[in-house]
Amino acid sequence: MSSDDDMPLARTNGHLSAERISESDDREMDVDSDVPLKPAPLSVRYGPVVEDDDDDSPLVNGNGKRKSRSSVGNVNYHESGSEDGRSTKRQRKGVKDDSDSDVPIKRKARLPPAADETAVAEDSDDDVPLNKKLADRRKSIEKAAEKEAIAIRSSASKARKSTAKVVKEESDDDAPLSVIKGRKRSVNGTNGRANSGKVKQADSDSDAPMRKKAKTVTPKAKVKAEKTASTKKAPAKKAKKDPSEDPGDAEEDEEEEEHRWWEQQNADQSIKWQKLEHNGVLFPPEYEPLPKNVKLVYDGVPVTLHIEAEEVAGFFGAMLNSTHNVENPVFQKNFFNDFKDVLKRTGGAKNPQGNKVDIKEFSKLDFQQIFNYYQGKSEAKKARSKDEKAAEKAEKDKMEAPFMYCKWDGRKEKVGNFRVEPPGLFRGRGEHPKTGKVKLRVMPEQVTINIGKEAQVPQPPEGHKWKAVQHDNKATWLAMWQENINGAYKYVMLGAQSTVKGQADLKKFEKARDLKKHIDKIRRDYTRDLKADSMADRQRATAVYLIDKFALRAGNEKDAENEAETVGCCSLKFEHITLREPNTVIFDFLGKDSIRYYDEVNVDRQVFKNLRVFKKAPKKEGDDIFDRLTTSQLNKHLSNYMPGLTAKVFRTYNASKTMQDLLSQLDPNDKDGWAKTLPGKIKRYNDCNREVAILCNHKRTVGASHEAQMEKLADRIKGLKYQVWRNKQMMLDLDSKLKKKKGSAFFELDTELDEAWILEHQNFLVEEQRTKIQKKFEKENQKLQEAGDKIMPDKELKERLKDADELAKKFKKENKSKKVEAEGKAPTVEKIEANIEKIEARIRTLELQAADRDGNKEVALGTSKINYIDPRLTVVFANKFDVPIEKFFSKTLREKFNWAIKSIDDDDSWQF
Repeated sequence: MSSDDDMPLARTNGHLSAERISESDDREMDVDSDVPLKPAPLSVRYGPVVEDDDDDSPLVNGNGKRKSRSSVGNVNYHESGSEDGRSTKRQRKGVKDDSDSDVPIKRKARLPPAADETAVAEDSDDDVPLNKKLADRRKSIEKAAEKEAIAIRSSASKARKSTAKVVKEESDDDAPLSVIKGRKRSVNGTNGRANSGKVKQADSDSDAPMRKKAKTVTPKAKVKAEKTASTKKAPAKKAKKDPSEDPGDAEEDEEEEEHRWWEQQNADQSIKWQKLEHNGVLFPPEYEPLPKNVKLVYDGVPVTLHIEAEEVAGFFGAMLNSTHNVENPVFQKNFFNDFKDVLKRTGGAKNPQGNKVDIKEFSKLDFQQIFNYYQGKSEAKKARSKDEKAAEKAEKDKMEAPFMYCKWDGRKEKVGNFRVEPPGLFRGRGEHPKTGKVKLRVMPEQVTINIGKEAQVPQPPEGHKWKAVQHDNKATWLAMWQENINGAYKYVMLGAQSTVKGQADLKKFEKARDLKKHIDKIRRDYTRDLKADSMADRQRATAVYLIDKFALRAGNEKDAENEAETVGCCSLKFEHITLREPNTVIFDFLGKDSIRYYDEVNVDRQVFKNLRVFKKAPKKEGDDIFDRLTTSQLNKHLSNYMPGLTAKVFRTYNASKTMQDLLSQLDPNDKDGWAKTLPGKIKRYNDCNREVAILCNHKRTVGASHEAQMEKLADRIKGLKYQVWRNKQMMLDLDSKLKKKKGSAFFELDTELDEAWILEHQNFLVEEQRTKIQKKFEKENQKLQEAGDKIMPDKELKERLKDADELAKKFKKENKSKKVEAEGKAPTVEKIEANIEKIEARIRTLELQAADRDGNKEVALGTSKINYIDPRLTVVFANKFDVPIEKFFSKTLREKFNWAIKSIDDDDSWQF
């Protein structure tokens, strides 16, 4: 495994670690200096390191101090939009942005905050950062996981022995006594090699998910399935449809019986379908030429272009407001090179006199006329009436309807991405070397269709033909083509809520559940190999440790010239890791989707020592940390423990296992009474989800609107407290003796509400009432107009607005007299007290929401909840505490995780 001959070319460049670690090197790297150590400089990827010349304390980073890169500070861009044209203001992990600016990290050239600065806000009486809490808690979680793994294997072993004993007894009943006595015992407990297959079969049976096995034998499930089937309507006989119609028409009259695929055993997993019908793909509309008065200007002269070149110029001109793209030198260079190629192929540019214009310099191009034209179109589109928008949407829906569904083995399934991406400029993520290149229009001649043999092949656009038509029932894609930027293949797949996607999700989570049986052995082995003499073995053990403990992605080899410089654990380089005595490791690199991964973590001393070995001189910036390990080698090693086990399974396992343990530790009898209210239950679930998100490093930059949202919430809470105070004053108006009975403190104004705020809030309430009156008046007049009746005059509106004037007078009187008169019909103290209780309940709900929102400001809960936490855990929690599943899963997620919701049903005992 550690042979240099097996090393990929990328790994043999730069300085390669020694094949074996000598005892002297091992001892040298285990130095724990008594000299006080200052923190090592952080990664300079996002800004220069400023060091204090007066401080001579030693640094611990493999070879001492690192110098800042000269390129830092010259770059004035960092991130770009997505391929589909949507804005992608990429969240930079661990960095707080105090402005609305999209200025990239490099441009700001500042060091990232320490981990404790980016920790999620805790309650005022708890100063321990959440990530520190989780690290401490993980030790007990891992111990419990070890015991669980041993128990599972022990139980499976007993089950196998019991089965073998029954089989043996049954066979012995019919065998002569002399034959039984003459049998020899084999090492594996079977009668020689001929029976070894039986043992393997028993092993494989024990590895099947427990839930699946239970479904085949549980009478309750059988009864429920029969009941469900009996209540379904028989499908009506359907007339033969035109092949051009939607194969899965959404407006079918008959009810389709729900396909409960999760309750079925599919013998041949390789065959995905027997019959497949669909209508192909939807191509984007043809290009609409610019008006004759809208031109690209070169060196002050408007030029005329061939329609193909004009379209490419329009790509750039339409996005002038996306400055982080169009001001990017790489974006400009790539666009201009492709634009010149198109000009050369289409005859170039001509001035108003018809003479050829040689376009040589990008800086002389002026796209302002084009930008103004597209901006005008965009504003006109926004200014359309409600009816115009509705009519356009109806037309769009009608055009898309035939492509939205397919027939998969006779079932209607939603197609996920049936639209072919329109041409434009490639943006990529991060500092992609190909950003700005022209994405060409995809033609039908590039598209391969995958469909059933008996189905009618969809018609390509007129005058065109498909590249190929195939009938591969082992593939799940419906159509595919190759894009021109990176040569990647694009596939049309079924939607997230489809059977195929659901089966893939279930398989993923069941594989993570399967890891429970082996996790203790894996951890024991990599802990042992952390001290291995072989450099390859030690690097592999260290990588598995980091992947398991800190949810790092494994990472893949990158083509530096054609791909963005993103890395994972196996592809970490010298500059991505900084070491700080005694055991702190600082990670700073661009991870998946060019999102910055920054974290400071404490590791085992042996891991710290190993990383120092891997960074030993002559290693320097640009060299690989794990230079004797690749992702494929790592996954091959992991598959020895469990078929199909790869590094990414650890993220799913650790996220789900941690979530289960956190949820199981919740005490519904806690003093804060969280289990008594719906908001309390939701917040407690989100608290657990947040800890898992931090484990997986699913952080996000605090949004520019967060502060405003929190202020708005605070104002709503203060407004309700003001209502409470007014109601208490009404109680005194009805019975002045209550002040002595309940105490004067009960009737005092909340300390948060000062006089200036009250005056401002009263003005707000008056204006709010005016707005409501006016909107209601306009709505009623609109209905009258649509019905053909006479509309109400403005005089009516003025009359209604008097209510707002009366409210203003009332507030003015209250402020002067310091008394509030009781409101409502036949007011009583009891009614007002009941109203106060309702308002105070709303206050508690909003305070929980505010705490939850503030806690989530730097953590992305959705990523872990959708991709890494087994959805059945959420369903179990919702069932157990009587929380509507809609509070955790949106409509889209409920469709995606329908299998999880239906398979759990009312079973609160399900365990990951």
